[in-house]
Amino acid sequence: MKKLITKKTFILTAVLGGILLTAMVTFNTIASSRQTITATNEAVSEVSSFYLEAMADRRAKTITNLIGSNFDHMEKAVAYIGGQGIRTEEELRETLGNIKALLSLDRFALVDDDRIVHTQYTTYTGGSRHSFLADENMAPRSVSTVSPYGASKQLCLAAPTPDLRIAGKQYRASFVQIDVREIVDLLAFEDEGRTYFGLYSRSGENLSDTELGPAIGKGNLFETLKNLIPATEREEAARNFSGAVGGSITFSTMGTEETLCYVPVEGTDWMMAVLIHESVIQDRIRSVSEKSLAESKRQIAFTMTFSALFFIVLLLMLKAMSKKDLEAEKENADNFRNMANTDSMTGVRNKHAYSDMESYLNQKIRKNEIDKLALVVCDINGLKLVNDTQGHAAGDQLIRDASTMICEYFTHGAVYRIGGDEFVVILQEKGYDSMQDVLFEINRAVEANISAKKVVISIGYSVLTEEDQLLHDVFERADQMMYRRKQELKKMGAPTRAEQ
Repeated sequence: MKKLITKKTFILTAVLGGILLTAMVTFNTIASSRQTITATNEAVSEVSSFYLEAMADRRAKTITNLIGSNFDHMEKAVAYIGGQGIRTEEELRETLGNIKALLSLDRFALVDDDRIVHTQYTTYTGGSRHSFLADENMAPRSVSTVSPYGASKQLCLAAPTPDLRIAGKQYRASFVQIDVREIVDLLAFEDEGRTYFGLYSRSGENLSDTELGPAIGKGNLFETLKNLIPATEREEAARNFSGAVGGSITFSTMGTEETLCYVPVEGTDWMMAVLIHESVIQDRIRSVSEKSLAESKRQIAFTMTFSALFFIVLLLMLKAMSKKDLEAEKENADNFRNMANTDSMTGVRNKHAYSDMESYLNQKIRKNEIDKLALVVCDINGLKLVNDTQGHAAGDQLIRDASTMICEYFTHGAVYRIGGDEFVVILQEKGYDSMQDVLFEINRAVEANISAKKVVISIGYSVLTEEDQLLHDVFERADQMMYRRKQELKKMGAPTRAEQ
């Protein structure tokens, strides 16, 4: 009897101990999992805010770089005009047209002392249209937002020109206008509907006409926020906008938490706002946490030995899943970046990518950190003629054929398509060393293509010198050589713009 009691006691103790152990494991597992989920959500919230702020700041800096680049081009344009010896209004308009081709300043204009605005196509009285003309003593640089009649809002960049005289008349200022829609196109990229951005005035007016998420839409930011956040938070955000101070707002709509981050755009009276909807980071980490909880519940049915073993296996699985998710996230980010910087027709880098590289190289040039650098400028002959006589499909094929030819020869260079028929190749290191041989070979091939009625490309090049302050200085010399080459090819029978 004693033996039986002892055995029963042992079995009962084992059973009760197992139940108790299972209950403890269950309680501890659930409690630990819930704490993990809470901590994960808090950490993800901070990561999402940091990611959002970096995105807003990066886009704001893109606009700042665009403004700086345009002011640099305006200075070069004024210097170029002043050296042309212009004597008539017709010569001035022709020169303004050349500025558009040389420096890509689409809406460049000059203002004389009578406040008459001179453009490529017309003249008009500008005193009532442009606020920067109201001051007798203009600031060195002026940035303002204008709303032309019947047109979208534009960013107006103006600078005084005290030393510019044309045909005996003094000119007081130059300016350029950039359509806000062009800036929006520069900033936009495919994000699967998770991220939204908009440009706003200091009063909360939507300047870019872009939707800042379903809840806010395209309206005035502060009017829309009335029903989403407390009045105190809305008033604080309004003060931040008015004082050009960055910040963030978090609110919930239909059970979904959304975060809005805003930063001032340096050099303007704009604010850049970015909103993230159901962050990818938060979704994926929360999914991993939920799977961890489900796996933990299934562990209760096993012994401690198997539980420990399964826990180790689970950790390895979670580690592999996290690594895979991070790799997928990185691949998606790379794909988005490639889409934003790739020309869809030819597959080479586009003008946006060239602008980024130009800004990067300009910094290197200023710091004297570049040893070997050359630019090759390529222009397709006869593209307009092909479009007019054979159709745009044939013209598109001509562009692709030209791109293929340029890439085949400049295998050690970075090829960019910066216009409809314009390409630029940046050469460094090995590409720089082999440039002359490649130029000889491609120019011979181009000359052979004239009689064969194949793609003809006018090519000019230039190398970086100690006197150059910007990459555009190198570009200008290469561009001038390209136009001289176009005349040479014309004498050989190739079509030119003049024949188009």
